[in-house]
Amino acid sequence: MMLSYFQRLIEILPFFLKGLKMTVAVAGLGLIIGTLFGFLLGILRASDKKWLTWPIGVYVALIRGTPFIVQIFIIFFILPDWGVQLDAFPAAILAMSILGAAFICEIVAGGVKAVDRGQWEAATSSGLNIIQKLRFVIVPQAMQTILPPLVGQYVLLIKDSSVVSVIGVMELTRVGWLTVVRIPEGLMVFSLVGVLYFAISYPLILLSNRMERKMSLGQVRL
Repeated sequence: MMLSYFQRLIEILPFFLKGLKMTVAVAGLGLIIGTLFGFLLGILRASDKKWLTWPIGVYVALIRGTPFIVQIFIIFFILPDWGVQLDAFPAAILAMSILGAAFICEIVAGGVKAVDRGQWEAATSSGLNIIQKLRFVIVPQAMQTILPPLVGQYVLLIKDSSVVSVIGVMELTRVGWLTVVRIPEGLMVFSLVGVLYFAISYPLILLSNRMERKMSLGQVRL
């Protein structure tokens, strides 16, 4: 019986690979957009201007403090009542981008604030404008602090992408549920799903660990 289930699982492996492709697409696009907005919001949140930091802080707290599945339901089921109709795929991208931006914002803000205040003063005395300060002085130094947790956050967001299956996006988890209907050996099916998620995430985990080790060695040398 188990052999029969395994053979059927191998037969529908291309279906899982399509789900993997969709997972990569949703997570990848969500991370790219989330990173762009997260960096922008993080730099603004690191400023001393309360009128900037307060609304961003509210957004971050709201997104981080509510379940991702609730955010997806609001985007996919509630926004159409307000005239914003999105298909499952763009709704998933939007939800992933909003979630990613909130977490990445905090990582970037922490990295920027970790740069010594003297670096800002030195850049100012050199006659650099705010864009030049960030581009040539502050952000390059902040990246040493930002990169390790940022890559680790990418891994968490990739795993969070499984939640978009609830709105019908045919990613890995959705494929797993549909397969269990045909092959009632849940452990075998979701073990394969887990292995495929691991194949995406593990290289990033290794990269994050390597960055953390390099950063620690750099601090010790200092």
